[in-house]
Amino acid sequence: MLKVPCNMLNDQIRAITQCGFMGRGSILTCRHQRNAVVFGSGFGSLNKGPIMAVVSNRIVASGTGSGSGTLADRLTEDGLSYKERFVVRCYEVGINKTATIETVANLLQEVGCNHAQSLGFSKDGFATTPTMRKLHLIWVIARMHIEIYKYPAWNDVVEIETWFQGEGRIGTRRDWILKDYATDQVIGRATSKWVMMNQDTRRLQKVSDDVRDDYLVYCPREPRLAIPEENSNSLRRIPKLEDPAENFKRGLVPRRADLDMNQHVNNVTNIGWVLESLPQEVIDSHELQAITLDYRRECHHNDIVDSLTSVDAKAVSKIQGTNYGSTAATENKEDLRQFLHLLRVSGDGLEINRGCTEWRKKHAR
Repeated sequence: MLKVPCNMLNDQIRAITQCGFMGRGSILTCRHQRNAVVFGSGFGSLNKGPIMAVVSNRIVASGTGSGSGTLADRLTEDGLSYKERFVVRCYEVGINKTATIETVANLLQEVGCNHAQSLGFSKDGFATTPTMRKLHLIWVIARMHIEIYKYPAWNDVVEIETWFQGEGRIGTRRDWILKDYATDQVIGRATSKWVMMNQDTRRLQKVSDDVRDDYLVYCPREPRLAIPEENSNSLRRIPKLEDPAENFKRGLVPRRADLDMNQHVNNVTNIGWVLESLPQEVIDSHELQAITLDYRRECHHNDIVDSLTSVDAKAVSKIQGTNYGSTAATENKEDLRQFLHLLRVSGDGLEINRGCTEWRKKHAR
């Protein structure tokens, strides 16, 4: 392993500073904190430049004051929601030169997990409370609904706020709001529903009072919804797509890299599989405006998956106003395309996901 002396590293930092990349005339010091590299200000009156904290190569804090860059520092003032900022990297954009829907879904998942860890929940990725760990319980996703009004491009900074709250006796919900950090414009919203599963038996289980007592203290006192449910497509019942489907992609095989810490295929992989059977002409002429997925069973490493897609003939032609006046709305209804989707296990036909998507005409770039 190559080892760089500390004095050499400091010399390199000063050289960059003198070239103007971090603000002229600043003296920077470098200090290590957990897995973070934090560039802090120098000495007293020499503190002139902005401070940028980089954790896992992601920008998470900036400003003119100091900060530790820890997860807990990103809780909002009332402690009931959590914010984090990300730079879109070159390998996270697709053919449209903007972030892919898988990138967006991964960021939502990352912020949700970081929020749970900032509250002191388990560090193993399951976001489990002390009571849940005693009972071998984990959270699994039941439904995900994402609306994107404007896709961020490479090097854009996205700020994501998230919070969670109880959802009756069956589980919890987590919501997100995505903003363009440069303009403060809302560029997307998402909501999800989660249920509890016994990690040993893989069976669903109701949320007990003991478990609820663990997490309700961190929930908003009044219901707060990123996407108000009135007239919202996020609550739409998704019918099962029957054969023969208009489009299909058979024989999809999970890679080892697709498995998550719960020992099943990660839910973001399912999103990619759903889109695999979409007609190419739709991909070429439209961009995804909204996606809703119902997760009906786990997918394991030895499953072989079929992806089916058909036009949603019964869909309402008018998109109801869940986009809050965003320009991402389909002003021309004839430009809107809507589809039903099904992921199933090849052979026995067991359902993995039902889904529906809405696509808007691409704007000239």
